[in-house]
Amino acid sequence: MDDIRETSSILRNSNGPHRKLFDVTEFYRMAEAGVFARHPRVELIEGEIIEMAPIGGLHIRAVMALNQILVLAAAGRFWVSIQNPLRLDDSSEPEPDLVLLRLPEDRTRTKEPPRAADAALVVEVAHTSVQYDTRVKMPLYARYGIPESWIVDVDAASITVYRSPTHDGYEDIKTYQEAERIVPLALPGVLIEVADIVTN
Repeated sequence: MDDIRETSSILRNSNGPHRKLFDVTEFYRMAEAGVFARHPRVELIEGEIIEMAPIGGLHIRAVMALNQILVLAAAGRFWVSIQNPLRLDDSSEPEPDLVLLRLPEDRTRTKEPPRAADAALVVEVAHTSVQYDTRVKMPLYARYGIPESWIVDVDAASITVYRSPTHDGYEDIKTYQEAERIVPLALPGVLIEVADIVTN
């Protein structure tokens, strides 16, 4: 237990000389031991424990608006997961703001966190984390074959859509402004008004 607590201070921004990478088993053991009590919003990215930015009002509004839209549009076809873990491998388990998940064959026996193969759409809502989401999380989602990912930039009032994943990143990237609409790949025929998500 002591060795777990000793590593609790090793976050991404640490300037100390020691650096230890973790796997999801260690990550969960640390959470169960209360290591993250002072840092309730953390995620595991390529073995590193990342402290997530606080959630502000515009962020909350964007998540709620998109949740309402997608729950209605995807009813019976997908689950909408809000700020829950998405396991990519044994060293990465991010917590996207929203994931559109393919329904499991047996919905009553789902015990493990959803995995990349379950995700049809991943959404990150960004305020101070735009650069991090762009440089780190989008390439990570692409590497694991998630067909579509979005960054909702609440400050710029825009949504950047990433499609056509490859091991090196997404090949198709387009930013949509307030007056535009997006049709998610997983929901053909569903028009989402950008202004309904990001209006300041």
